[in-house]
Amino acid sequence: MNSLFESFGGLAIGFLGASLACGLSCAGSARGCGIAGEAGAGLLCEIPNAFGKVLILQILPGTLGLFGLVVWFFALLQMGVFGGGMDPTLISVTDGLKVACACLPVAIGCFIAGPAQGRVAANAISLMASKPKEWGKGILLCVTVEFYAILFLLASFLMLLNLNIG
Repeated sequence: MNSLFESFGGLAIGFLGASLACGLSCAGSARGCGIAGEAGAGLLCEIPNAFGKVLILQILPGTLGLFGLVVWFFALLQMGVFGGGMDPTLISVTDGLKVACACLPVAIGCFIAGPAQGRVAANAISLMASKPKEWGKGILLCVTVEFYAILFLLASFLMLLNLNIG
């Protein structure tokens, strides 16, 4: 049966999954950093010496893009891309689909969680504007979203780690 997947090959399907893991995670992360950065810029107009705390709150959504990059790296590592003498025909359509499916938790999860964490960080920055000593509570609220992003990373990583390709 010559399907659409067979015409692309397993390597291309695996690349698609790895690219989605990195691309969607980074897109969600960038949106989250942007949301937090907008709130942070407003606060820094009033309280310039709060830069360090604002920067930490803005960086937190940025970690989700890093999670996608880690999954991208491990997906390519599992497909043997970094070995040098890779034969693309060795990766079957089934193996390519396995890789692509393993990349989905971090791709979808971090794409959604990035802006959510950015909104939490923006509200933490707003909290800091009225109650500067409550900064730590805002960090803890952001870490709650981070916890789920770590679970997305763990799910993708464990699936990739246990693939039998080739």
